[in-house]
Amino acid sequence: MAVGRVFLDALLTLLHILSDRLLEFVLGWYLGPHKRVATPLSVDQQVILTKSAVDLAQQIRERKLKSYDIVKAYCERIEIVNRELNAVVDGPFAEALQQAQQIDQKLAANEYSVEQLDALPFLGVPFTTKDSTSVAGKLHTLGLLARKDVRSQEDAECVRLMKASGAIIIATSNVPEVNKWIETRNMLIGCTNNPYDLRRSVGGSSGGEGALITACCTGFGLGTDIGGSIRIPAFNCGVFGHKPSLGAINMAGCTFRTGKEKETMVAVGPMARYASDLRPIMKVLLEPGVKSVLNLDKQVDMKRLRYFYVSNNGMRQCNPINRDTERVMYKVRQHFESLSGKEVRLAKVPGTELTGKMWRYWMTQEPANFNQMLGNGVELNPFVELFKKLLGQSEYSMAAIYSLIDGVLPKESETLIRAATLKCKQFVQELLGDDGVLFFHSSPRTAPFHYYPLVKFMDFSYFSLFNVLRLPATQVPMGLDANGMPLGIQVVSNHNNDRLCLAVAEELERAFGGWVPPFPLKK
Repeated sequence: MAVGRVFLDALLTLLHILSDRLLEFVLGWYLGPHKRVATPLSVDQQVILTKSAVDLAQQIRERKLKSYDIVKAYCERIEIVNRELNAVVDGPFAEALQQAQQIDQKLAANEYSVEQLDALPFLGVPFTTKDSTSVAGKLHTLGLLARKDVRSQEDAECVRLMKASGAIIIATSNVPEVNKWIETRNMLIGCTNNPYDLRRSVGGSSGGEGALITACCTGFGLGTDIGGSIRIPAFNCGVFGHKPSLGAINMAGCTFRTGKEKETMVAVGPMARYASDLRPIMKVLLEPGVKSVLNLDKQVDMKRLRYFYVSNNGMRQCNPINRDTERVMYKVRQHFESLSGKEVRLAKVPGTELTGKMWRYWMTQEPANFNQMLGNGVELNPFVELFKKLLGQSEYSMAAIYSLIDGVLPKESETLIRAATLKCKQFVQELLGDDGVLFFHSSPRTAPFHYYPLVKFMDFSYFSLFNVLRLPATQVPMGLDANGMPLGIQVVSNHNNDRLCLAVAEELERAFGGWVPPFPLKK
């Protein structure tokens, strides 16, 4: 029996490797030669556009930079680079420049008190958010042709809070239809391209954000994450992204959420080029009652933490971990063993081989009806839509039709999945306690070519596990592979221990460099 299982595993591994190489060859041939985003930064642009959001805010307060110049530089960058990225749904917004000018005038006239400036940590700093998150007066399409002219009536709570911190929204970004896919493509805007290789996926659903952030088109972004939707684009685009603990940030206005949902896997979180931006953005976004619980300002002693890692998730449907990805985990383990003087221990987490099934089951427990959302309030027939797609008459992408078909396939066993989820969650929470951190692969391989996920899509399970478990997870960039595509790793902690994830992300950035621009910087 054991020999048969070993043989089957070896055969599946071989099939994964062969199919992966075949897809890479065919799609590489079809999509043409490698091409990065073609517009590098000038020296003057570089001074502004490569700074962290925290640095920009500081320089605005100290009158070393003007908010108007910063917003103008980002808006001009969007106008040029979006021709290649196709990442923007609405914007850049003309009124953003007016807001920035007003801020500069008030600063010049010393109209802000010290107390007011303390309450405006991102005064004058531009940001973006995904189209599915409401921005008052702006397009709110969710990637649907039926919503191409729909505009939001009010800001999502996370957008309101960022505006209240002084930040200026300059654009909204592309998403897959109703956020339910791991590549950012729809029939309204089209496909968003990866700045490191325009032929490759930015991930989803916050894919437009990932592309804009890494291409220096925004100071930072806000994403949402129900199955990796912050962390997949952050990984594919080589930036930082944090999925917070359950209930840490109000979801009102994000993909029609009210903010009162209790049982949900979805979370709002920050995305940025620099780890140092994540914590300050989180502090702006946190629910008032959660601030003292998360205690983000509490000092974290790296030497006293306990560290664990998982070698793979055990899912036969996923690609095997490739060498570059294994090397990332090895470097991370070595670093923290040297730092702490303790072993980074291998954790055998039970139930991870069922991650795909667990996520699929828990999606059926979400308060949102994704079929109706896709139909903009109308229940869709998946087979009718498939037939229309084959005739070239459908308003939906093939990925959206996959989701519709999945909804009529046999459901997962509730008893089995609930038991497996509980066992997995209890194990991880007991393992980590209040001082433990888990290193988990982001994906077995780096960003695939466009269309690849239509054939092989289960690798996203490396991300979705932590939506199932409702635990905080930070995506950290870890350099580039041989093809020039971003590598990365996930840092996971126990519920409400987000500060551990964020502190470890900052340490990894310090040790390994963090974000690598998708274009050469001028010296």
